[in-house]
Amino acid sequence: MKAIRIHETGGPEVMTLEDVELGAPGPGEVRVKHAAIGLNFIDTYHRTGLYKLPLPTGLGLEAAGTVEAVGEGVTTLKEGDRVAYGAGPIGAYAQGRIMPAGRLAKLPDAVSFETAAAMMLKGMTVRYLLRETYRVAAGETILFHAAAGGVGLIACQWANHLGATVIGTVGSEEKAELAKAHGCHHTINYRSENFVERVTEITDGKGVPVVYDSVGKDTFDGSLDCLQPRGMMVLFGAASGPVPPLDPNGLNKKGCLYLTRPSLMVYNKERAELEACATALFDMVTSGKVKIEVNQTYPLSETAQAHRDLEARKTTGSTVLLP
Repeated sequence: MKAIRIHETGGPEVMTLEDVELGAPGPGEVRVKHAAIGLNFIDTYHRTGLYKLPLPTGLGLEAAGTVEAVGEGVTTLKEGDRVAYGAGPIGAYAQGRIMPAGRLAKLPDAVSFETAAAMMLKGMTVRYLLRETYRVAAGETILFHAAAGGVGLIACQWANHLGATVIGTVGSEEKAELAKAHGCHHTINYRSENFVERVTEITDGKGVPVVYDSVGKDTFDGSLDCLQPRGMMVLFGAASGPVPPLDPNGLNKKGCLYLTRPSLMVYNKERAELEACATALFDMVTSGKVKIEVNQTYPLSETAQAHRDLEARKTTGSTVLLP
């Protein structure tokens, strides 16, 4: 089996495609043959060492495929089942792998492997962000950074379905049009506009009750300034780099704000949580309320180029690696 491995942290060049012995699944495990693999920005954090992992290691948290073999004690899955996952464990950049059966969701026939690989991590992230971290209600106006990205396009559609007004930041006019086509009501090109001033204008000076920010360093302070008193800042990524240390008194001065740093792995730690999250996502997609955009595909052998394009913000929607 071929798999991407890194032996040191660094740029895309540290990833190598290697032969890996797979073996048979142990108790509670299954062997999965991957049909499609999801690319996510968090993968770059693991590669660069921003999020530290023991080395050497594989990369990737999301994929879809078919169960090839079942280990002892596994009763929920059988050989031939279509499955997908989006919350690890790490090592999805591979033609196949051994997985804990409890981390897999059965894939509905109506959802293709590529769609599943493009949506599991991103879609389940949107679900916990909008329905658990801060429960978005009809009539509210929210700010979502990187609205034309993989998470952003899903979030715009889902929030629109909930009856919210979505303000989204983007990096180009092309991305603005893409976000609007997926339910974003107001787009702000952060390269040419001051997003704090535009949010203030759009909300008649009231600000928003919640900001969803996966950009990090470049947008964090401005995001706080977009919030209403007692608003919630949801920092769920660091595409521009980690946020510097924060004086909590600043949250008080800006209006008794709340700050949280959630992750899918914590929200889906228990099996019941994972099942509820995956089921909600499948329902949204199969009903047509959320459409998944796979706008780029790369062979597994070209994963380094996929990372370069992702970090250069050349991609939109979701990107899939094909094993």
